[in-house]
Amino acid sequence: MKAIGYRQAGPITAADSLIEFQAEMPEVGPRDLLVEVRGISVNPVDVKVRSGVSPESGTKVIGYDAAGVVTQIGSDVTMFQVGDEVFYAGDITRPGTNAEYHAVDERIVGKKPAKLDFAKAAGIPLTSITAWELLFESLGVKEGEGAGQSLLVIGGAGGVGSILIQLAKKLTGLTVVATASRPETIEWTEKMGADHVINHRESLVDQLKALDLQPRYVAALTGTAGHFPAILELIQPRGHVAFIDDPETLDIKPGKTKALSFAWEFMFARSMFQTDDMDYQHNLLNRVSKMLDTGTLTCTVTNHLGPISVDTLKDAHARQESGRAIGKNVLGGFH
Repeated sequence: MKAIGYRQAGPITAADSLIEFQAEMPEVGPRDLLVEVRGISVNPVDVKVRSGVSPESGTKVIGYDAAGVVTQIGSDVTMFQVGDEVFYAGDITRPGTNAEYHAVDERIVGKKPAKLDFAKAAGIPLTSITAWELLFESLGVKEGEGAGQSLLVIGGAGGVGSILIQLAKKLTGLTVVATASRPETIEWTEKMGADHVINHRESLVDQLKALDLQPRYVAALTGTAGHFPAILELIQPRGHVAFIDDPETLDIKPGKTKALSFAWEFMFARSMFQTDDMDYQHNLLNRVSKMLDTGTLTCTVTNHLGPISVDTLKDAHARQESGRAIGKNVLGGFH
């Protein structure tokens, strides 16, 4: 089968940063689905792995979002049948989705939204899982609650922020304050439903004081190290902070006097450690799928870059690396 991968970590501008090659068909385990991949997307994790982690040997296939059609099922599969249309974010410990066929555990797979084509559907899973787990598990917000409290989303126009704002507005009573700095990102963040948009290049503390808001919850999606002193100052006592990025160091000791709680969200943790509740992601993806089909959630895809090829995938990686991506960039299947 066709696949696109890399042999050495480095910049996307290198001639061989991504290469197409013939790969072996995936082995299908007892709980696995074999999926014909018809759509993929690129996330920050794709860039981090490709640019920073050289394969031990051979060619490594990455890709952590896909939508496609089930062509084979493992002996113990109970949730899906051959022919089902699915979407999912995969498992970082296994070969990725930048290939014609991909094997994935059924417990982290959802039913593809009927109203979205495969490419657009592929732009949803990783960010929606991350946003859902961050909101309802890491921050501990409960569905239907949060009235009178506020959530600060730092990085509202990115893939995770775009979904997180919507989930918070549709499923909780929270007031959502999101950050953005450019006219186009401000417009997008408002479109996603944020009640207030502030500029993360200016004082977050001063802007929240002007709004007369002191958030109980903070979702630090980007630039956490730089924003951390402000987060400690602006958050309510006994507030909750959740992160998804990778600051080199983070001194949480000053948070003691406010009795703050801190949590990291990493959506691959369940599949990486084969937790007993892996099917949590199956269930939440099915809910997200229904919400997209009913129009409760808005698709966050902004660019379809064409079918999967070395050139289109390089383009997607370069856009992600630019730090200026809005929503999600997606690609179709191989031609």
